[in-house]
Amino acid sequence: MKTREKFGGRTAVIMALAGSAIGLGNIWRFPYLVGENGGAAFIIIYIGFVLLLSVPIFLAESVIGRSSGANCRVAISQLIPGRAGRWFGWLMVLTPLWIASYYSVVGGWSLDFLSKACHLEFTQTDPDQVSGIFGQFISDTWVPVLCHLLFLAATVGIVAFGVKAGIEKFSKISIPILFLLIVAIAGYSISLPGAKEGIHYLTRPDFSQVTIHTFVDALGQSFFSMSLGMGIIITYSSYVSRSENLLVSAVGTSFSDMLFAYIAGFAILPAVFAAGIGPGSGPGLVFQTLPYIFSTMAVQAPITSAVAAILFFLTIFIAALTSSVSLIEVGVAYLTESRGMSRVGACLLLFVLCGVAGVLCSLSFGPLQGVKILHMGIFDFADSFASNVLLVIGGLLSVILVGWVMPRKKVFAELTNRGLLRGNVKLFPLLYILIRYVAPLGILALVIASVLL
Repeated sequence: MKTREKFGGRTAVIMALAGSAIGLGNIWRFPYLVGENGGAAFIIIYIGFVLLLSVPIFLAESVIGRSSGANCRVAISQLIPGRAGRWFGWLMVLTPLWIASYYSVVGGWSLDFLSKACHLEFTQTDPDQVSGIFGQFISDTWVPVLCHLLFLAATVGIVAFGVKAGIEKFSKISIPILFLLIVAIAGYSISLPGAKEGIHYLTRPDFSQVTIHTFVDALGQSFFSMSLGMGIIITYSSYVSRSENLLVSAVGTSFSDMLFAYIAGFAILPAVFAAGIGPGSGPGLVFQTLPYIFSTMAVQAPITSAVAAILFFLTIFIAALTSSVSLIEVGVAYLTESRGMSRVGACLLLFVLCGVAGVLCSLSFGPLQGVKILHMGIFDFADSFASNVLLVIGGLLSVILVGWVMPRKKVFAELTNRGLLRGNVKLFPLLYILIRYVAPLGILALVIASVLL
């Protein structure tokens, strides 16, 4: 039997997990949700959810993954016998593939806009016309579909190399580059004339704009950004050695994710305010407003504008890849271990399946624009259903399994490395309460409130 691959040490573990967390959720999704939910008030609520709910869920999924040493379908089946275990296991395999299908569409947008930036399209176009580029692009039929498929091909290409040679190596290279790029862009953004209002928006909370939907969006963002409820943490943790500290991995990943998201907010929203554009522009915020800003900049500083545009969309493209790799790996792990497929064969199969589904999502902005599911377009429905239903079910399932099904002594053994980590031993009672009571009750309370209100 072939030996199962493992990550090569603590740095590799944190980089890989951070790579799964840091992605479009931080650069594309986080800023527009902040813009739609009152700025700093949303950020405070988001951080609270990360600490009280997301970190315990992350730990629960880590315990499930490392203790099983198997793909997430097998891991879930070990804890839930019979048909229910098989169905929930399938849910954990299919959820990331569902997300990958529309996620790669946005990844394709970043690829196209990187190409446009390299060809100086934003800096050589009149500012009044450049803001319409995004709408023209996504309503087209073939170019967005091609970009989606190219992005997905790059994703499966990385995964095909394996855990160490593919995922681990890519994460070690990409994550430091991402942080350098986003810090540089944020520094430039806050230096723009008129950016001060955007800085205030990110640092001065206005709780008068907070509603129950703000809490639901913050919870969904924390799940989406930290890759919770979608089988990724279970799968990646199954590659973590028994000597690693799961709590350090969880804290390191969550801190990296929150820090990157906050810096991304400073990279985008001050520039948005500097351009006189409303922050609540929705999913198209990054792709509609930033080209306008680069075009406006080009009047005074064409070279600086061109470089900034290239660096920004390069950042989005790399960030999208780091997360899409983890989405595909969940399905690949299942197909190679439980179905006996080769890694390359599994990658090709998932490329076809996610590719076809992604084409439908892409076309929902063009030829299929009139097709509605629950009054939403195909793409919007896919995103909403994943964030507000699938991830919540997956996260709730994880904390229930670890808090109520798995023996307490087994959870203790995983979180403390069988009592060898003295600091974790002292923290274990608090961590267990968060996993067993706080996380599931918090999730259920928000779900019930969102349905009733």
